[in-house]
Amino acid sequence: QVRLVESGGGLVQAGGSLRLSCAASPSNFRVNPMGYYRQAPGKQRDLVATITRGGSTDYVDSVKGRFTISRDNAKNTVYLQMNSLKPEDTAVYYCYARAELHQYDLWGQGTQVTVSS
Repeated sequence: QVRLVESGGGLVQAGGSLRLSCAASPSNFRVNPMGYYRQAPGKQRDLVATITRGGSTDYVDSVKGRFTISRDNAKNTVYLQMNSLKPEDTAVYYCYARAELHQYDLWGQGTQVTVSS
Protein backbone atom coordinates (compact mmCIF):
# COMPACT_ATOMS: atom_id res chain seq x y z
CA GLN A 1 0.00 0.00 0.00
CA VAL A 2 1.40 3.37 -1.00
CA ARG A 3 1.43 5.99 1.71
CA LEU A 4 3.13 9.14 2.94
CA VAL A 5 4.50 9.03 6.48
CA GLU A 6 5.03 12.38 8.16
CA SER A 7 7.13 13.30 11.16
CA GLY A 8 8.10 16.49 12.92
CA GLY A 9 5.87 19.32 13.99
CA GLY A 10 5.04 20.43 17.51
CA LEU A 11 4.91 23.56 19.60
CA VAL A 12 7.47 26.33 19.27
CA GLN A 13 7.76 29.97 20.25
CA ALA A 14 7.68 32.71 17.65
CA GLY A 15 11.07 33.06 16.01
CA GLY A 16 11.87 29.41 16.54
CA SER A 17 12.44 26.60 14.06
CA LEU A 18 10.95 23.24 13.22
CA ARG A 19 11.71 20.59 10.64
CA LEU A 20 9.10 18.40 8.97
CA SER A 21 9.86 15.28 7.02
CA CYS A 22 7.74 13.01 4.88
CA ALA A 23 8.65 9.68 3.36
CA ALA A 24 6.83 8.01 0.51
CA SER A 25 6.50 4.29 1.07
CA PRO A 26 7.54 2.00 -0.48
CA SER A 27 10.76 3.86 -1.21
CA ASN A 28 10.85 2.77 -4.85
CA PHE A 29 7.41 4.20 -5.61
CA ARG A 30 8.03 7.15 -7.88
CA VAL A 31 6.41 10.41 -6.87
CA ASN A 32 6.84 13.85 -8.38
CA PRO A 33 6.47 16.55 -7.22
CA MET A 34 6.45 16.40 -3.42
CA GLY A 35 5.56 19.17 -1.07
CA TYR A 36 3.55 20.54 1.81
CA TYR A 37 0.18 22.19 2.22
CA ARG A 38 -1.24 23.64 5.42
CA GLN A 39 -4.67 24.21 6.84
CA ALA A 40 -5.41 26.61 9.65
CA PRO A 41 -8.66 26.32 11.67
CA GLY A 42 -11.62 27.52 9.64
CA LYS A 43 -9.54 28.01 6.50
CA GLN A 44 -8.92 26.09 3.31
CA ARG A 45 -5.88 23.95 2.68
CA ASP A 46 -3.22 26.03 0.94
CA LEU A 47 0.07 25.29 -0.75
CA VAL A 48 3.22 26.00 1.26
CA ALA A 49 6.03 24.65 -0.92
CA THR A 50 6.74 22.04 -3.56
CA ILE A 51 9.86 20.48 -5.03
CA THR A 52 10.36 18.43 -8.15
CA ARG A 53 12.62 15.43 -8.59
CA GLY A 54 15.07 17.73 -10.33
CA GLY A 55 15.13 20.16 -7.42
CA SER A 56 12.94 22.96 -8.73
CA THR A 57 11.11 24.64 -5.88
CA ASP A 58 8.07 26.83 -5.43
CA TYR A 59 6.97 28.67 -2.28
CA VAL A 60 3.97 30.67 -1.20
CA ASP A 61 5.05 34.29 -0.78
CA SER A 62 4.41 34.33 2.98
CA VAL A 63 7.13 31.73 3.66
CA LYS A 64 9.80 32.81 1.18
CA GLY A 65 13.10 33.44 2.92
CA ARG A 66 11.98 31.57 6.03
CA PHE A 67 11.13 28.04 4.86
CA THR A 68 13.32 25.73 2.80
CA ILE A 69 12.08 22.60 1.08
CA SER A 70 14.50 19.87 0.09
CA ARG A 71 14.31 16.33 -1.15
CA ASP A 72 16.29 13.10 -0.97
CA ASN A 73 15.29 11.14 -4.05
CA ALA A 74 17.13 8.02 -2.92
CA LYS A 75 15.03 7.95 0.25
CA ASN A 76 11.87 9.23 -1.43
CA THR A 77 11.70 11.81 1.34
CA VAL A 78 10.90 15.50 1.43
CA TYR A 79 11.92 17.92 4.19
CA LEU A 80 10.57 21.31 5.17
CA GLN A 81 12.88 23.42 7.31
CA MET A 82 10.87 26.20 8.91
CA ASN A 83 12.76 29.10 10.47
CA SER A 84 11.64 32.40 11.96
CA LEU A 85 8.25 30.91 12.65
CA LYS A 86 5.32 33.24 13.23
CA PRO A 87 2.00 32.63 15.00
CA GLU A 88 0.28 32.83 11.62
CA ASP A 89 2.21 29.72 10.56
CA THR A 90 0.11 27.73 13.02
CA ALA A 91 -1.74 25.03 11.10
CA VAL A 92 -1.93 21.36 10.33
CA TYR A 93 0.73 20.65 7.73
CA TYR A 94 0.00 17.96 5.14
CA CYS A 95 2.60 16.25 3.03
CA TYR A 96 1.65 15.92 -0.63
CA ALA A 97 2.99 13.85 -3.49
CA ARG A 98 1.83 12.99 -6.98
CA ALA A 99 2.17 9.43 -8.16
CA GLU A 100 4.33 9.80 -11.22
CA LEU A 101 3.09 6.88 -13.32
CA HIS A 102 -0.66 7.04 -12.80
CA GLN A 103 -0.91 10.75 -11.87
CA TYR A 104 -2.98 10.61 -8.70
CA ASP A 105 -2.49 12.56 -5.47
CA LEU A 106 -1.24 11.20 -2.17
CA TRP A 107 -1.63 12.90 1.19
CA GLY A 108 0.03 12.40 4.54
CA GLN A 109 -1.87 12.14 7.80
CA GLY A 110 -1.06 15.72 8.76
CA THR A 111 1.06 17.08 11.57
CA GLN A 112 0.23 19.98 13.88
CA VAL A 113 2.52 23.00 13.99
CA THR A 114 1.73 25.52 16.70
CA VAL A 115 3.66 28.78 17.06
CA SER A 116 3.07 30.70 20.26
CA SER A 117 3.54 34.46 20.50
